[in-house]
Amino acid sequence: MDSSTALPVDVAEWKAAPFDVKGETIFAIGDVHGCAPELRALLGTLAELAHQAPGRRRLVYLGDIINRGPDSIGALELWARDAAAHGVDHVDRLMGNHEIVMLLGVIGGPHARHAHSLWLSNRMGGHTLLQQMRAKVRQPEAAPSVELLAAALGEAVVHQLYAMRSHVRVGNALFVHGGLDPHADQDEFLARPWTIFTEARWAWINHGFLDWTGGFDGTLVVHGHTPPDKHRSISGMEDPHLFEADRLGLDGGSARTGIVTAAEIRDGRYRILRAGIPFQRPISSPHG
Repeated sequence: MDSSTALPVDVAEWKAAPFDVKGETIFAIGDVHGCAPELRALLGTLAELAHQAPGRRRLVYLGDIINRGPDSIGALELWARDAAAHGVDHVDRLMGNHEIVMLLGVIGGPHARHAHSLWLSNRMGGHTLLQQMRAKVRQPEAAPSVELLAAALGEAVVHQLYAMRSHVRVGNALFVHGGLDPHADQDEFLARPWTIFTEARWAWINHGFLDWTGGFDGTLVVHGHTPPDKHRSISGMEDPHLFEADRLGLDGGSARTGIVTAAEIRDGRYRILRAGIPFQRPISSPHG
């Protein structure tokens, strides 16, 4: 038996919220950070729920699949599977800041040096993925490169990495990794390409977004990026996975807490799903 099947998945009660997702059932998964067993358990539960769900069924990954955790390669292989494997009709794969630093660090260009350094830092935890890729290809000294990504991850996964989007809208819901700047034009803000690094702020923002209570012109934002302890310190919310101030955060902390978090969203309501066993002593997370 796959040991991951023993991991619990908690499905919370439904809560009311003004989502208008045009009759769809949407499963949104927050930051995974290499926690493949937790993701596998979560996807198994989602497939069961999708079988019971009405209307078009959509799975949205909110980014940050990689780094920090013990099995980023396994997480990416699950992430790259098609819709039928999860019992849904469509999959959207959004880009997180961790995917940005990895890709910019290996493809070259004006931001490559800074991105490479940041990716392999203790803050971002990219060194764990690098070691996993080296072990996969049995080259312990292999340099980070597009060739290493292709050899270790496979062309199908690499293709999906380059095909990631900044966001997806369904009805009045916006799915994005980091969030929105309430003072910026939404279309311009979300159109910024990931190749401009930290200026693609939809993947990096937390301050100015999580402490904003004035709404987003009717848009309801579903996001990841900011783990529970940091979310609380910015937003003041005791439970960062509640819909409040037109936001719903789904970063459960993953490799720092042992929990990968998701939500099932339908018209007028949502419920939270948590996969894994919480660490007795969660690792503090100064950065998303």
